[in-house]
Amino acid sequence: MSSAAQTAANRANSQQSTGPKTDAGKATSSHNAVKSALTGQTVLLPTDDVPAYQRLVQTLIDLHRPITYQEKILVQSLADTEWRLLRIPTLESGIYALGRHELAGLHPECPDPQLRSALIETEIYLKYERHLKNLSLQETRLLRMREKDLARLRQIQAERQEAQENAKKQKPEKTVPASAVDLFNEARRAAAKNPSLDISGIGFEFSNRETEPRASASATASKAA
Repeated sequence: MSSAAQTAANRANSQQSTGPKTDAGKATSSHNAVKSALTGQTVLLPTDDVPAYQRLVQTLIDLHRPITYQEKILVQSLADTEWRLLRIPTLESGIYALGRHELAGLHPECPDPQLRSALIETEIYLKYERHLKNLSLQETRLLRMREKDLARLRQIQAERQEAQENAKKQKPEKTVPASAVDLFNEARRAAAKNPSLDISGIGFEFSNRETEPRASASATASKAA
């Protein structure tokens, strides 16, 4: 049991712990809430937009409507792959922006501004060629991964839907009365056997006034035949 002094101290400490206050701390805290359902690891970089990522995940869930655990894992993989693909153009632009900053002073002897700009762009590519090629390889690999996961997801969902359709076909079909009169006669016979039975409670929506004349005419025709 905690003493009154300990309880007061705990309350004071809790009031001081109000969470991260800096922008960096708040960003880290928000990213901690985004975990992979499979590995439990954070799937975003510190600079990534958490709400945008969550919207992407929800969009793919709405599009593919996963049901089983395996379907949900594949949709999550599609979302993560798509997010990384969207990141590549930003990284490529960042490399060129860095290169322009570092190499802005090259070729001052060139009088033509457009030619000088083209020369600098070429210098940037040559300097960061390995990084740019790695980004291209990464993009190709991610595209193949997305295509593979999407094909697998479609296959699994098609198999599940086929199994559901086969299960429906195997169920015995219920006999449906041919008309409202038949339904009324069945309900009236059931009520005769059980006077306390409420016909309206079994889904019959026509009144006696509407149905009894037709039922009588049907019974008369049956006797005449």
